[in-house]
Order: sequence, then C-alpha cells, then structure tokens
Amino acid sequence: MTQISRRGIIAGALATPFIASRARAAGQLVIRTPGGVYDDIMRRAVYEPFTKATGITVVPIGSPMSKLIAMYKAGDGEYDVIDTGDSGLLNLERLGALAPIDYGAWKYGKPDEIIAELRLPTRCASYLYATVSVYNTQSFGAKHPTSWAEFWDTAAFPGPRTLPDMASGQPPLELALLADGVAPDALYPLDLDRAFKSLTRIRGSVPKFWDTGALSAQMMSDKEALLGAMWNGRVQTLIDKGVPLAIEWNQNMIQVQAYGVPKTSRNPAGAQLFIDFAAQAPVQAAYAKDLRYGPANTKAYDLLPKDLLDIMPGGPRYRAMGFYQKIDWWEDNRDRINKMWSNWVLG
Repeated sequence: MTQISRRGIIAGALATPFIASRARAAGQLVIRTPGGVYDDIMRRAVYEPFTKATGITVVPIGSPMSKLIAMYKAGDGEYDVIDTGDSGLLNLERLGALAPIDYGAWKYGKPDEIIAELRLPTRCASYLYATVSVYNTQSFGAKHPTSWAEFWDTAAFPGPRTLPDMASGQPPLELALLADGVAPDALYPLDLDRAFKSLTRIRGSVPKFWDTGALSAQMMSDKEALLGAMWNGRVQTLIDKGVPLAIEWNQNMIQVQAYGVPKTSRNPAGAQLFIDFAAQAPVQAAYAKDLRYGPANTKAYDLLPKDLLDIMPGGPRYRAMGFYQKIDWWEDNRDRINKMWSNWVLG
C-alpha cells in the first residue's frame, strides 16, 4: 500500500461518519492514533502481530483530541482504543469517558512490569518521550549548557534559542523554574509568577516560540536557533541525518503516551485485549527501536541494544536525570496559564 493510498484511507475515514454494526465488534478494533509514520511503525510491531495472535483486525485512524471529546459528548462509539498523550486521556477521564483498564485479566502482558507511576486505573502508558536541551555542536562543542540555568545564561552561551509555545501543548514553565534555581522535586505546584519572570529574562534571545515539533526541528536545522528545548525524537531524527546537534539529558522532562478504552467502545473486550498484548516487553521493544522513545515496560529495556539505550528517554541511564511532568496539575490550571501566556506573549 502506498503512502498516498494510506492517506486517502485516513482522509476518507475522517471525512465520512464511521458506520458500523455490532457484528463488526468481535473481529475489528478501531484505534485513534497520531497517524503518519507512527502508524507504519505500530502496524509492523503491534497491529499485525496482534491480528495474527487474536484474529482481530486493527484499523488506525488519526483524530484531534477536540474531535474525541465532541464524539464522547454525542455518545459516538467510533473508537475502541485511544492512543494519545497522557494529558488528553486525563481530559477524557475527567469527563467520565474512560472505562477501567482490566489489568487483572491480562494474559499476554504483566502489569507489574509497567512503570508503577504510569499504570493507572483508566490509563496505561505505552512509551515515554522527553523535552530535552539541544545544542548546535558547531557553535558550542564540548562547552555547552549542561542545565537549564546555563541554557538561560545568554552571556556565557550567546546565541538565539527556541522554546515551546502554549500552542505546542505546554509552554516551558518547568524549565524556566529550573533555570531560576528551583529543584526538580520542588517544582509543583508551579510558581507561575516566578516562571514568567524567568521567561522574561531569556525572551530577547528567543526569536520564535515553536508550536509544532516540525517547526522546532526546522529552526535548529536551519540555525535559526543554536539552542533549543525540544522533544527528543525530533532531535534524534535530525542527528541521524547528520545535522550537527546533540542532546543534553540533564533535567530532561519526561512525558507519556498512553492507551485508554472509551466507554462508548463497540468492542471493549477486544480493546482490553489489545492493551494487554501491546504491554508485553518484546512488543514494546520492537516499536521502541523505530520510535526511539522509551518503553513503559521496564523489562523491554533489557531487550534493546546499548546504542539505543544511549539515546532513549525513560531508561536506566536517563530516567534518574529527569522528572515526570505532572499533567494533573497542568489540567487543573490550564485555563489560567492560557490567559497568562497570552498576556505575556503580547506584552
């Protein structure tokens, strides 16, 4: 199947209401995914092996979170599994939209192997990614910022920076507080006034805040920025292509992708079985090799080669150097932060 035909299938699925009878439930599973290359990787590592093991066909469809929330409120059961960022699932959980994960019925995976903090009643993590400090090796080489405080030090490390915009999901408030001397274990609740004051100190060296991972990659690749706060996967793709960039893993902010089962699922049994299957260490190791993100299954790291562990968040080398972003706090305060960010950016 060509890339064009895959896009055509996804576009058609999004443009036309999903019409399905109860008869399809046992033999088909519809999963909300980020789409694109991600689906290609997951098809090889998870979807096709799952179909072979269970006989259940997987249909991945891309969809924004706004659509998922609207569908739930309308009682629509288009999706059986939701694969998205943990904050998106938390929103659905708070709407009462998610069913409990049936860990006790697992026959493929082992719940105790999933990182304890990420094995939640209605959300089960699939992998970890991280926001990291990135530097141009031609500009900084061995002498580069090794903390967010040094990243903020424009005198010692001159040059343009790029940081995430509110439109990316979250602006860099944790990073601003770390730069101002707050310890990682004392970040939450975030001191918003202090964070914005810290951001003001560096704003003159930020020509543009990025709203997509693609924009952050373009800015660093084009040398529009020589230092950046970026998602590790975006950086690694550039490094693999020979772009002169490197990652500083100290104080990396760990973020989570997870699975959830909507209460409107037409195939809840199949959805639970899929999450069970996808939680296995060999399965997570298989897709981690291509995604370059850290598995949520702790045993999967034992199945990965050292060269991958050296560039992967969440593993034994980098997990202790980082901290988990607290999405519960973010969702409790998102409206207030939106207003403060708008006023700060326009001020």
